[in-house]
Amino acid sequence: MPETQETLPPEFAAALTSIRRARIRAELVVNEITAPGSLAPHAVAFSADVTPARHGGNSDLGTGRFILLYDPEEPEAWGGPFRVVCFAQAPLETDIGLDPFLAEVAWAWLVDALAAHGARYSAASGTATKIISSGFGELARQGDGAQIELRASWTPLDHNLAAHVEGWGELLCMLAGLPPTGEGVSMLSTRRTGRG
Repeated sequence: MPETQETLPPEFAAALTSIRRARIRAELVVNEITAPGSLAPHAVAFSADVTPARHGGNSDLGTGRFILLYDPEEPEAWGGPFRVVCFAQAPLETDIGLDPFLAEVAWAWLVDALAAHGARYSAASGTATKIISSGFGELARQGDGAQIELRASWTPLDHNLAAHVEGWGELLCMLAGLPPTGEGVSMLSTRRTGRG
């Protein structure tokens, strides 16, 4: 029998309510997706794509995933009942991809975005990966390319989980080259897709 809001543990139900109050930038298209079922007894997941909503068009500027895990047994590695796992990726100009400090900057942007939205957390960990590619043969006309990929996880310290989603959304927009903003936000969509 699938879980409903009424059958969820109260702490996880409250977390869902908080997440759905998150204010998301207009440049992000966010959808609820199927959460991985093997990581925790309860989870919710969202995908996001950065699009130039204010300027028209629909180019691929960046993408990401946000997963909130809940385990009332509080796994020792988590240090609490909740754990956020996120992913963010954006294409870059090749010369930016060659910057030796790019990975550190991407991690700093995550920390800054979470702080700017008031997200409190502990036990943060993650990786920032720079990918440089060159096309050959039939792909030679694509030329050189670069992208940044950030994978991170942390343990929220309070029930203001909207702040964590907002910080993640801000990070996606920053990686895509959009300036930080406090305006042009909307409530998180509750549309659900089968995309995984």
